[in-house]
Amino acid sequence: MLGSDTESSTIHQDRYFDISTKGEDQMAGSPKKTSMDLTSIKQTSSREDSSNDIEKGDADSPPQASGLPPGLNPEDFPDGGLEAWLVVVGGSLILFCSFGIINCSGVFVQYYVDGPLSNYSSSDITWITSLQAFLLSGSNLVMGRIFDSYGTRWILPLGTIFYSLGLMLLSLSTEYYQIIITQGIISGIGGAAVFNCASNSVLTWFYKYRAAALGIVVAGSSVGGIVLPILMSHLIPRIGFPWTVRILGFIVLLFCGVASFTVKSRLPGRPKPFHFIELIRPFKELRFSLVVVAAFFFFWGLYLPFNYLNIQAQQQGVDPMLIPYLLPIVNAVSIPGRIIPGILADKLGRFNTIILVTGLSAIITLALWVPGNTTGTTIGFGAIYGFTSGGFISLVPAVIAQISDLREIGTRSGTLLFVGSLGSLTGAPIAGAIVTAQNGQYLGLKLFNGISLLIGAIFLVLARTVQVKLKLVKI
Repeated sequence: MLGSDTESSTIHQDRYFDISTKGEDQMAGSPKKTSMDLTSIKQTSSREDSSNDIEKGDADSPPQASGLPPGLNPEDFPDGGLEAWLVVVGGSLILFCSFGIINCSGVFVQYYVDGPLSNYSSSDITWITSLQAFLLSGSNLVMGRIFDSYGTRWILPLGTIFYSLGLMLLSLSTEYYQIIITQGIISGIGGAAVFNCASNSVLTWFYKYRAAALGIVVAGSSVGGIVLPILMSHLIPRIGFPWTVRILGFIVLLFCGVASFTVKSRLPGRPKPFHFIELIRPFKELRFSLVVVAAFFFFWGLYLPFNYLNIQAQQQGVDPMLIPYLLPIVNAVSIPGRIIPGILADKLGRFNTIILVTGLSAIITLALWVPGNTTGTTIGFGAIYGFTSGGFISLVPAVIAQISDLREIGTRSGTLLFVGSLGSLTGAPIAGAIVTAQNGQYLGLKLFNGISLLIGAIFLVLARTVQVKLKLVKI
C-alpha cells in the first residue's frame, strides 16, 4: 500500500514537472546530437537529480527537480537581495500583528473573565480566541487559492483594512455575541488575508535558505507576543480596554500598510476556474496527508498555554505582579525558537528538525508542566515551551513547500492550515470543559496538551518513514 501511494505521487508530480525527458527525446531525433552528447547530458541530469534527492531523501519525484518551468528551478530562487529581504521584513511586520495578537490571547481571556464576561465560563470565553485563531489559519483554504491566482495585489491591502476594522469595532463591543463577531470573525478573516500573503510570498523568494527566512518572518509573531501583552497590561488600567484595542487597530493599520508595499510574490499569478478536486488531490499523497494529521493534533494542543497559562498561574498562587509577564516570557524565548530551528533545518533537513522540536514540545509539557506546581516550574515550562513550539510554526510551511508544487503552494498550505485550525478551534474549549469537569483543576488540561503534541510528533515520524523509511538522511 505504501509503495502504491509513493508511485501515485511520483506519477502525479511527473505530469507537472518531467519536461526534461521530452527535451531529451527531441534531441535524440536531431541529427546534430551525437550519442556522446546525449550521454553527457544524461550524466549531468543524473548528478543534478542526485543532489536534489539528498533533500527529498528518496527516489520519489521531487517538486524541486531539474526540468521545471522557468522560475521554479532551485537556481532561479534569489535566496537574498533587496527585494527578497524586504519581503521578509514586511512579513515579520504582518506576523507581529496577526499571530502576535493571537499569542496574547491570555490577556484577552483574563480581561473577559474578570470583566464584561464574568458570568460566562472560561470554556465559553475561549471560543472567542479559538474562533479568531481558527479563522486566521483556516481561512487560508480560500485565501491561499486567491493568492495562487492573483498574488498579493488586492488581498493584502483589503485584508489590512478588514483586520483593523475588526479591532476598532471590538473596542465598541460589550456583549458576548458582539465580541465573537468583531474579534473572532472579522479580525480572524482580516488576519488570515495578511498572514497568507506573508508566509506564501516568502516561499517564492527562498529555496536554499527557505526555513531560515520563514523563521525570521514567524519570529515577528513572537516579538508581537512580547510587546503586545505588556502594552495591553499597562494600558487597560490607565486608558481602558476600548482605547487599548483601538491602539492595536492603528498598529495593524500602520504595520500591515507598510508591508503592503514590500510583500509580493516572485511568481506571477495564474487565474483559473476553481475545481473542488484541487483541495482533495493533495490528500492522495500519503506523506502530505500524514503531515496534515500531525498539524491537526499539534494545533489541538499548541495554544492551550497561551490561553490558560495566566489564569492557571493565578489559580496556582503565582505572584500577581509576575503574571502579566508570563506570556511575554514565553514569546521572548520563542524568538530564537523560531529562527534557530529554521537555520538548523536548512542544514539537517526540515522533516528531521520539525520532528525534533515537536517531540521536545510534548516531552517538556508532560515532564514539567504536568507535575509542576511552583512558580519556578511554571516559568521554566513557559520559557522552554516557547522555544520548542515556536519551531513548529516556522517549519511547517517549509515542510509543505518541500513536498509541493510552488505554483499551488497557496492552495496546499491553505489546506493544511485549515485542518490544523480545526484543532485550534476546538482545543481550547475542550480544555476549558475539562477544567470545569475537574472543578477548576488543570491536570486534565495539561495532559490533554502534552498528549496532543505527542500524537502530532508521531504522525510526523510516520510521514518521514513513508518517504525515506528509517534511513538517517537529510530530509
